[in-house]
Amino acid sequence: MTEIGPLSRLIDQLQRLPGIGEKGAQRLAFHLLRQPREEVDALLDAVKEVKESISYCSICSNITDTDPCHYCTNTSRDRHIICVVEDPHNVTVIEKTKGFNGTYHVLMGALSPLQGIGPDDLRIKSLLDRVRKENVTETIIATNPNVEGEATAIYLAKLLKPLGIRVTRIAMGLPVGSDLEYADDVTMHKAMEGRREI
Repeated sequence: MTEIGPLSRLIDQLQRLPGIGEKGAQRLAFHLLRQPREEVDALLDAVKEVKESISYCSICSNITDTDPCHYCTNTSRDRHIICVVEDPHNVTVIEKTKGFNGTYHVLMGALSPLQGIGPDDLRIKSLLDRVRKENVTETIIATNPNVEGEATAIYLAKLLKPLGIRVTRIAMGLPVGSDLEYADDVTMHKAMEGRREI
């Protein structure tokens, strides 16, 4: 069966989403067709609102609807500790453990020479500026436990250690080759507890 033009375009757009293949895109498209107009409009409004109102924090680069974000402005958080992560969704994973009360810094990726991602493509300079300006005593490197994450952690440690602060890496209670977003709360909590000096 050949899909009608607008339906075909919708399926093509849905396939661009991560983890959505052709069959999944078709199921979603036909599901949307069966929904009342109000529900589809609510979904469209939510997508538009996210694109219009969400930006990146000028301090830590996490996603936020206010700048600076609530992690950077919350006076009860320990400003002496910065947890460095690759992506904004990693912050959510760590926050779910309720075991970390410092601040964050989002790199917006990891070093990957094969993909053309070098130090200048990440938010490393702003991290170093923060460490120099703020009274930071420890930087926890919580990059993903894969080749790119490890390379990024080692690179950051070489830059941060000469600044006289403690540089730690989350423990490897997480499976190697996976992403932080797939870690359960207990594993993530144990990984934060078992962090080690680099």
